[in-house]
Amino acid sequence: MKTRFKSKYNIRKGDQVVVIAGDDKDVKKPRVVKEVLVEEGKVIVEGVNIITKHTKPSAQNTRGGIIKKEAPIHISNVMLWDGKQGSKVKRSKENGKSIRTSKKTGEVIK
Repeated sequence: MKTRFKSKYNIRKGDQVVVIAGDDKDVKKPRVVKEVLVEEGKVIVEGVNIITKHTKPSAQNTRGGIIKKEAPIHISNVMLWDGKQGSKVKRSKENGKSIRTSKKTGEVIK
């Protein structure tokens, strides 16, 4: 995702989100964001998009084998969880700091 300006996303590491599209779609179950890949426009969400990776034995991993891990999904397929439901986010400045508020409930998202 090469653009002239760096994209700004409302989702950060450690936020609770719901998956709104894809195989792991579940609008009622919040999950935790492990990592945000800003350059690619993707996020890694705990327990979503599990892949199996076959690894050869190496010095660090002498046994090798099959490893299950989360693969990134596009950031547009997740929605921030505001405590009660998935919601769009509005950003505003307060005392020089940017705060995120839910558009549905109006609550501040921490």
